[in-house]
Amino acid sequence: MAKTQLADIIVPAQFAGYVLQRTAEKSDLFQSGIVVRNADYDERASLGGTQVNMPHWNDLTGNRQPLSDSAPLVPAKLVADQDIARIHNDGNAWSWNHLAAVVAGDDPALALANFMADYWNRQNQYMLINSLTGVFAAASMAGNLLAIHSESSAGQSATTRLNGSTFVDATQRLGDRGDRLVAVAMHSATEAALRKLDLIDFIPDSQGEAQIRTFQGRRVIVDDGCPSRAGTTDGTVYTSYLFGPGSFGMGFADLNGAPVEGGHGTEGCETARDALNSDTFLVNRRRFILHPRGVKFTSASVAGANPTNAELALAVNWVRVWENKNVPVVAVTHNI
Repeated sequence: MAKTQLADIIVPAQFAGYVLQRTAEKSDLFQSGIVVRNADYDERASLGGTQVNMPHWNDLTGNRQPLSDSAPLVPAKLVADQDIARIHNDGNAWSWNHLAAVVAGDDPALALANFMADYWNRQNQYMLINSLTGVFAAASMAGNLLAIHSESSAGQSATTRLNGSTFVDATQRLGDRGDRLVAVAMHSATEAALRKLDLIDFIPDSQGEAQIRTFQGRRVIVDDGCPSRAGTTDGTVYTSYLFGPGSFGMGFADLNGAPVEGGHGTEGCETARDALNSDTFLVNRRRFILHPRGVKFTSASVAGANPTNAELALAVNWVRVWENKNVPVVAVTHNI
């Protein structure tokens, strides 16, 4: 006798693919160009291990040597280094009861599909901001940091606040490559302060609907995950980040291949039932790379099998391996 099964309602591979597509479509990180999905990262995330080693040659340095009839040229050497990206493994699980679905009069699985893209977008932003916290706590990134803040309210002035002038100073941390910065992430309090100064512009998206915030031509991403802390005396210190295109690379392993043994679905999306309790479960797993280009993850302080957000925020886990100008991220600590 033919019967409709759970796998007929939620097709795991299609469900996971739909969520991944929606995540990219709705993500400010992707739409602004800060995060770029990389086919090479997709492939590398699909391999075994916990990290990806990406060797490179450092750029040539030193001045030219005038030719002489008495002194030979002094040869320089090529120096190699490597960027290291961590492969992350995470996931989450949700459940619903038959009675809850009946009373609600709606399909929980459909609701999950609608909510999940926003959920993973938030998780990606948490990871990105925590990674930046660790990256800019590392001494090697001092060249990309502009610290203009005051630790007390009394010391605050236009020069310690983020405004049109100090934002230009922040772009200058990359010198002649400052024009590569295309987006800025800031706390909502910072964005509100800039709006009061009439420095935030609103433009329609490509479909003429949602209003996109911009600041000096850069797309604005408002995220209260951007660091804020109390000053050592009083007041508040905020951190905003400026990004170039492709500052972070991202790649996903395909977990929707072979079915899970003894279960319904795949590693990426698995479903289960507890018939006696009328409970349905959905598990969504990810194996992926989300990595700031040019700053290697050392894994010097990672206690478990996968780094937590708190461990991503540790300076000891990050070391810059590219030239400062080639790392297209700038942090500015400021008041409002």
